[in-house]
Amino acid sequence: MARRAGPILDDMLTAIRGIESAVAGKSSADFEKDWLLRHGVQRGIEIVSEASRHLPEHMKAAYPRIRWPAIAGIGNVLRHDYHAISDKVIWDVIRDELPALKSALEAMVLPERVLLRVIQA
Repeated sequence: MARRAGPILDDMLTAIRGIESAVAGKSSADFEKDWLLRHGVQRGIEIVSEASRHLPEHMKAAYPRIRWPAIAGIGNVLRHDYHAISDKVIWDVIRDELPALKSALEAMVLPERVLLRVIQA
């Protein structure tokens, strides 16, 4: 059975906010030196990646500037090619990709919540 989009969006936003909180005030050098921080962020990105695969296509299509295939694909890299993970690539994802994705997800949440209220009424 397909999952509702609202909980998927919540999972993705929770993971992104956790990543933001974990790296707040940190530099890329701090990130590279901290095993627990790196692995926690990688897990958050895995959650975002896996959850993105379950978002309805019409929702993703409304945000064509988001690199949905790359988001889905990075989870495979983290799971299967973990030995080849580049800290710089992950830091670049945090800095360059997550802010736009977070904005898109936040924009998706409101219509989803309104629809849920209508259905429940």
